[in-house]
Amino acid sequence: MTETTYMETELRSQPETWQRAAELVAAGVPLPKAGQRVAVVGCGTSWFMAQSYATLRESSGAGVTDAFAASEAFLDGARGYDALIAISRSGTTTEVLRLLDAVRGRIPTVTVLGDPDTPATDLSDETVVLDFADERSVVQTRFATTALSLFRAHLGEDVAAAAQDAHSALDAPVEQRWLDAEQFTFLGTGWTVGLASEAALKMREASQSWTESYPAMEYRHGPISIAAPGRVTWSFGEPPEGLAGDVAATGAEFVHHARDPLAELVLAQRVALARARARGLDPDNPRSLTRSVMLDAPSPTS
Repeated sequence: MTETTYMETELRSQPETWQRAAELVAAGVPLPKAGQRVAVVGCGTSWFMAQSYATLRESSGAGVTDAFAASEAFLDGARGYDALIAISRSGTTTEVLRLLDAVRGRIPTVTVLGDPDTPATDLSDETVVLDFADERSVVQTRFATTALSLFRAHLGEDVAAAAQDAHSALDAPVEQRWLDAEQFTFLGTGWTVGLASEAALKMREASQSWTESYPAMEYRHGPISIAAPGRVTWSFGEPPEGLAGDVAATGAEFVHHARDPLAELVLAQRVALARARARGLDPDNPRSLTRSVMLDAPSPTS
């Protein structure tokens, strides 16, 4: 009998945590209003969620929205941001804390947190606490997707429909050929580019698998050269016309499902977990990773 991991328990709770995020939005959350210019930052998984949210927000007409890795955020006065959103499960990541400290008094900040009893709370003007989505596994699943569900609900999207699709993804078979595959490439378009990057990261973190990710239209500009029998190309969202045929011609498997792309990420998480187990790895404590990256460097001023 396979031992239940924190990662499995947490990823399976996602339909419920997404619904709770939507309920928070209905009750009122301090996220930027339509028309405001917004920068969104995070590290690792949170950066990929920032990318997805930025595309969703700007394409919805809510206002200019840029996503940055916290370590590379360019927030000079010429950009004129009205608000900075930071995404941080732990609330202790060094790059996020440094940035929050650097913009205090210049740009209003909102931090979306898993744990409010952390330094990020004191450095933020406002917080949105998703403690019900916090995690014990080092490998993030539900916190990231719940944060993105919060943002989607705030933009007026139907999170209930995505949660229903997530139930479908939890019941879908994890094919043996996916466990045996030599390599995965994940593709996305628009807001799902961030999801593709996150799926690849999950596979690397949990199972030490060879994975890559690209905007779907970029895939034929070189990366398709590694597609081959025994490898998988997986599309989040509607793939560009002709791409499935191009991948099939290489002998690689092309995977695409019609469910909500965020729910499709849940299936990719399950594949990462299953590949970890098949290799005798502990997905809750992956090699060389910790829950939060805290650098040996001067901390933000108090």
